[in-house]
Amino acid sequence: MTILDFIFPPQCLICHCRVDAHGTLCLGCWKDVHFITEPYCECCGLPFDFDLGKQALCGECIQERPNFSRARAAFKYDDSSSKLVTALKFNDQLHLASIYGAWLAKAGQELIMASDVIVPVPLHWKRFASRKYNQAALLAYALAKHCGLPVMPNALKRIKPTQPQTGLSRTEREKNVRGAFEVNTKYIGTIAGKSLLLIDDVMTTSATLQQCTKSLLKSGASTVNVLTLARKI
Repeated sequence: MTILDFIFPPQCLICHCRVDAHGTLCLGCWKDVHFITEPYCECCGLPFDFDLGKQALCGECIQERPNFSRARAAFKYDDSSSKLVTALKFNDQLHLASIYGAWLAKAGQELIMASDVIVPVPLHWKRFASRKYNQAALLAYALAKHCGLPVMPNALKRIKPTQPQTGLSRTEREKNVRGAFEVNTKYIGTIAGKSLLLIDDVMTTSATLQQCTKSLLKSGASTVNVLTLARKI
């Protein structure tokens, strides 16, 4: 233990009780955060209760495959884990991104190996001006430190100031983000033929991620995989 640990003792990322090391969870909170591991849908990463074999797909992906190739997430989004997301997204605890970067690297290992470039989901400039940072970009750079892939933070633009997706139905979410994204013309030549890894904090219905993917594929990307910190089950 260093002298800084006496001045700033390590605290659990969720409940803030004393823990042994910085950037960790206490045993109780660790049990409450459900990290996603196999078995899961080969396409969207939805966790299964039982192993259905390799290449198994969930019901939604059997019915209609998303336009991204594969999606993975570090943990399930629920009442406990949501505190980890909101601390970064709304409470200015930017140091958490470096911790989450390691979790993303573990959850997305197979996608990272198949990708050339990391692209974060953008904020509209008005929201960026209000928040002062883009949490998806912070996660993208944190992940890059673990995997070495380049980050293109401005490859995508959010051209429509959409309302927050929280509380909207699936149909409302899809309508809300339709036509909201386009590829920055400066990067069209750069992403052409590349396999991209799209990063965001939470996947709920995947409406935002699918719209981003649509724009990237339209501009010449060969494939788009999705990696998020959390996903709603």
